[in-house]
Amino acid sequence: MVVLSQKSASLLHMEVLEGSRAVAEVVKRCRPHVISAYPITPQTHIVENLAQMVADGELASEFVNVESEHSAASVCLGAAATGARTYTATSSQGLALMSEVLYNIAGLRLPVVLTCANRTLSAPLSIWNDHQDSLMVRDAGVIQLFAEDCQEAADMHIQAYKLAEDHRVLLPVMVAMDGFILTHTFEPVTIPTQEEVDAFLPPYQPLHYLTPKAPLSMGTWCEPDKFLEVKYMMHQAMEVALTLIPQIAEDFRRHFGRYSGGLIEEYRMDDAQTAFVAMGSLVTTIKDTVDELREEGHRVGLVKIRAYRPFPTQAVARALEGVERVAVIEKAISIGGVGILAADIKSALYGRERPMVGTFIAGLGGRDVTKDSLRWIMERLEEGATLQEFVDLNLSLIGDDEG
Repeated sequence: MVVLSQKSASLLHMEVLEGSRAVAEVVKRCRPHVISAYPITPQTHIVENLAQMVADGELASEFVNVESEHSAASVCLGAAATGARTYTATSSQGLALMSEVLYNIAGLRLPVVLTCANRTLSAPLSIWNDHQDSLMVRDAGVIQLFAEDCQEAADMHIQAYKLAEDHRVLLPVMVAMDGFILTHTFEPVTIPTQEEVDAFLPPYQPLHYLTPKAPLSMGTWCEPDKFLEVKYMMHQAMEVALTLIPQIAEDFRRHFGRYSGGLIEEYRMDDAQTAFVAMGSLVTTIKDTVDELREEGHRVGLVKIRAYRPFPTQAVARALEGVERVAVIEKAISIGGVGILAADIKSALYGRERPMVGTFIAGLGGRDVTKDSLRWIMERLEEGATLQEFVDLNLSLIGDDEG
């Protein structure tokens, strides 16, 4: 009799899959009752695969074709309100159109899970990747998890359902994966069996739902003496999620043999004097650069943000304790304001002995962030750069006369 270790057994399930297909496979194993989406590049392959699974009888789910992302989110809202497990996916302008309904889904405390295949917002028209879209709805009450690679993207969806459906949370969860870079890239991915997912993720047991057997109202008129309390309870649920996210990730590790969740990841931070902070697929390039810089004698590390909302303030502050310089690399921009991620990082460090924090806008509209540009960022930081700076492919400041 041959006994396989958990790691060896997981390798038996490994396949080389497109990122979108990997997500579709795990969503299928989460057994959603209702799926609704509208095609928009680069998320389309995810729901195309799911639609095919439903049509082939592989997935017992209702796939609802709609005329827009607003309608897709509305279908998921209605289905979730009746106690159904639901799923949708979108990108860019699709998420912008969906945003009105996302605020409603969160306010109604409905545990919808969705994928954002990150893509920049128009205009000018671009189909390439940055984080403008998901960060646009950061205040909606939607939990946001960012994936570095296709394996994380797949694993996070399983954890997302467990988190969203916890009765202490009951908020929508968005898994953000970089468009094209992850959605259309083929990687070795371990896909768990249906039995493994069933053992980890029990059937959804709604706390409140619409049924003729016990009539209730949802989303009714709210007067000023109650509205603040509703938002306060949503914020409390986010605080609970801060505790549950690492617990669910550890539970996932015990079941599947890998830790691919949690709030943050520290990479070579033990004695780091300089730290990069970033999220999404860019992290892989940063890790390679950190390794090279370490070999050259630089004490540099990385803090990867996995959970952006709720923001892991305490975990970030602990990770950056003792660091002299921080380079926050933003794949988004708040026009006329400060860096979005950098503002959260600086807030997390407020009241402590703060390192010097530099904000670097990079990768907008799909522009490459290379090892050379990361080295240039570190050099700028060591020179004392603390203002928001824009990185181009010529490794200079856009608009700098000397550049």
